[in-house]
Amino acid sequence: MTSPGAAAAKSAGPELDLAFRLETGEGLPLPPELAPLQAAAGSLASPGGAEERWRELLEDWLAQLAPELPSDLRAGTYSLGLLLTDDASIAALNRQWRQRDEPTDVLSFAALESGPEDVPPLPLPPGLVEAVNLTEAAEDGWEEDRGEEDVLDSESPDGEPAMAWPPGDEPLELGDIVISMETAARQAAAAATELEAELLFLASHGLLHLLGWDHPDDQSLTAMLSRQEALIARA
Repeated sequence: MTSPGAAAAKSAGPELDLAFRLETGEGLPLPPELAPLQAAAGSLASPGGAEERWRELLEDWLAQLAPELPSDLRAGTYSLGLLLTDDASIAALNRQWRQRDEPTDVLSFAALESGPEDVPPLPLPPGLVEAVNLTEAAEDGWEEDRGEEDVLDSESPDGEPAMAWPPGDEPLELGDIVISMETAARQAAAAATELEAELLFLASHGLLHLLGWDHPDDQSLTAMLSRQEALIARA
């Protein structure tokens, strides 16, 4: 049973309109050979409860990050999409947007920046900002698209000030995060960690990118990873 205090704390934070999918890029069910990975991911890939679990996690992360966000990114309601898919589907997106014919772990597509006008029909809205591959160095050109003033400070202010959540009927669209279950599983095995932990790591990284974070150098990457660890610690 949720305590009154917990309920009040929950209502003080942002709400999330989440479009969660556990399927291929073509909208088909994941291939049967990925069933063991879905089982290993537990509640994060459960057909019956994963969407609600992810919504709770992402709402909590957004609430934690709120004091650090610029005013135009603070909202009472957000909207984003999260797709857990296979290597073939994420490789197709990687090829389309990054000209790399290989699977990757996570891709972030931000809706808050204008993207190519000739976006093909993909299971994502237009507005590609960056495709993130955590196993490689950061892509060149990010600083040309977003000035330094748009890169958020990785450190939270001391204490958490009371947030005034702006009212509004329409949620603020953040974009989409796409994660390959297969690549995540390989990376989890290589790091001797659980698949659930790897999925949390990739999702938190993708969310920070949607909110404007970047890692053009080792120092900023270290700061970003530290911020992720703080988010995940409360998951």
